[in-house]
Amino acid sequence: MEILTVSVAEACRLIGIGRTKVYELINERRLETVKLGRRTLIRVQSIRALLTDPS
Repeated sequence: MEILTVSVAEACRLIGIGRTKVYELINERRLETVKLGRRTLIRVQSIRALLTDPS
């Protein structure tokens, strides 16, 4: 089964950036999130799109 979402901490580790920058990208709507209760999860698809976007 493919992983669809990761935690903010895991996204930081995968991308190699800090927590503040991840939240900036979320606020800029460059990373898509899903809220489950109090947890914020980031869609892996949006991480891939961010990293492959030429701009």
